[in-house]
Amino acid sequence: MFTSTVAILLCATLATVLMIAFDRFTVTSLTEEVTAAGERVAIQMSHGRLDFPLADHRDRNIQVVDSQGKVVASTPQLQGKPPMATFQPERTNVATSMVCGGVFMRSQCDIVVAHRAHRGDQSWTVYAASPTTPPWADPKLAVMIGGGAALLAIGITYLGNRTATASLRPVAAIQEELDAINAASPDGRVLVPSTDDEIQHLAQSVNHTLGQLHTALSRQRQMVADVSHDLRTPITALRAEIEDALVAPQETSVTKLGATLMGGLERLQAITQDLTTIARLDSGMAALNEPVCLSELVTGVLRARRPVQQVEYELEPGVAVNADRSQLTRLFTCLADNAERHAASTIKVTVRREPHALADDPRFADGIAVLEVLDDGPGIPRHKREMVFERFTRLDAARTRTAGGAGLGLPIARQIAESLGGTLHIEDSAAGARFVLYLPSAAPVGEPARPLPEDVG
Repeated sequence: MFTSTVAILLCATLATVLMIAFDRFTVTSLTEEVTAAGERVAIQMSHGRLDFPLADHRDRNIQVVDSQGKVVASTPQLQGKPPMATFQPERTNVATSMVCGGVFMRSQCDIVVAHRAHRGDQSWTVYAASPTTPPWADPKLAVMIGGGAALLAIGITYLGNRTATASLRPVAAIQEELDAINAASPDGRVLVPSTDDEIQHLAQSVNHTLGQLHTALSRQRQMVADVSHDLRTPITALRAEIEDALVAPQETSVTKLGATLMGGLERLQAITQDLTTIARLDSGMAALNEPVCLSELVTGVLRARRPVQQVEYELEPGVAVNADRSQLTRLFTCLADNAERHAASTIKVTVRREPHALADDPRFADGIAVLEVLDDGPGIPRHKREMVFERFTRLDAARTRTAGGAGLGLPIARQIAESLGGTLHIEDSAAGARFVLYLPSAAPVGEPARPLPEDVG
């Protein structure tokens, strides 16, 4: 319907333009012919003679008017009639005007050309006229242009509908395939036509989106399974301890039972805290940004942790960032937990400021605050470095309480780093895993970090 309407409007406009153009062409040609006929008679008057008939065309009318406004000669159609016009050539010897009615028929308009003829002291005006006929007054011409426009509209409508139908056929196929893809077959994809056009790009975009949805759905299912497992393990252990205490209360005490249960409760609390942190980060909840001295924060966390491995540190004083202190503490805690879990004997922590931006990144226009955490453990293969930042991903084969965390620490750390405008990656090192955090540097704040106690490490 839309194609038909547009085609009709365009063809009607085209027909109107053709009519107007034809009318302009006809008027121009007719004016030239009338001008030539009047000029011929004016030349004859200038030579003192007139050749009859004055006009060689039956639709042409000519009058010779003297200086007193009296008609001295005319074509037969205007015999005995007053002058056909009253205008006179002024600056030139020729003037043109359109005259309707008067000596002509009431509904008729004529092109009138006036010529000035001189001979001695005598002056005459020669009027030559011819009726104009608009193109739409000619039935044959009107039928030809109108019929051509109608045929053109029909052809455009037919070809437009056919082209649209052929073009939308792949879209209909994509729609059917999308309707067939559901939760039961999330790995389905639509057929990509080899047309190298917008339809092909649409199909590729749809497949890309389906791939992302499939990945997200797989991660969601895996997350549900991992959370269920991580929660079930400590709950099962707690239940077993309580059942044993109920069966043989004389073999345990409240203190012993409480100490046993506390470990499982702490693991449950850690998992729920990680899930809460992820939910808060995913929701984009606004954080309180304030100047934080990175070296002082690292010193405080290490002093509170008292790790079992030896800790080596190089903390440049005054390295500041604008961040939420609690989130930044959580980030470093995640890196420290991972290092303690995999280090053989030594953990090295480095804080420094680099003055130049990374690859002209506008985020680091004022410099870079760098935090490195390196352990001397087995390290992480290059092709698995990004995997550790995926939620609930653990490279450990075992899934016991002693095998590691729930697989949320490093993803939380990277998400916090990105929310603070920085990056967190694993970079090459001679041994072990080297986690490097880059954050936009801020103006130095605070006092130099106090050295760690001698018994740390």
